[in-house]
Amino acid sequence: MTLAHADDIRFLRRSIELGLEARAAGNHPFGALLVDAAGHVLIEAGNDFSHQKGPGHAETIVAREAAMLYEPDFLETCTLYTAFEPCAMCAGSTYWANVGTLVYGMTEKRLAQLTGANEENLTMDLPCRAVFEAGQRKTIVRGPFPELESEIAKSHEGFW
Repeated sequence: MTLAHADDIRFLRRSIELGLEARAAGNHPFGALLVDAAGHVLIEAGNDFSHQKGPGHAETIVAREAAMLYEPDFLETCTLYTAFEPCAMCAGSTYWANVGTLVYGMTEKRLAQLTGANEENLTMDLPCRAVFEAGQRKTIVRGPFPELESEIAKSHEGFW
């Protein structure tokens, strides 16, 4: 069973909300969540820059927790949602956790336009698909979702 486009939009919006919660807590405005094949939310996390600094990305936090809590075969049926295309670290963490599908709303290139040369978010020009394609296991990627771009960009207004 796969989740429909409407479910992708709903979970991406939840990742935006998690990013806003992270922002309100003094962190960068990023959030991510892990959803099983039946549509149950298993793990949610916001960015944790205030404690973990650069490696405190929401997607990596979710992937690490998922790997500790669930078996690889189960994680292969799960989906990680995040408003922004994951960086190389987050894509790698998702891959190594064995999460089978990744869904993102806005590209990393677009994020770079929003953050500029801010030293706390020096984006890389390395699409997550390239990271996954370098692996030996297939990871399904869906994104970007242009219909969410204005909502996602708004969550970063005035931050960077």
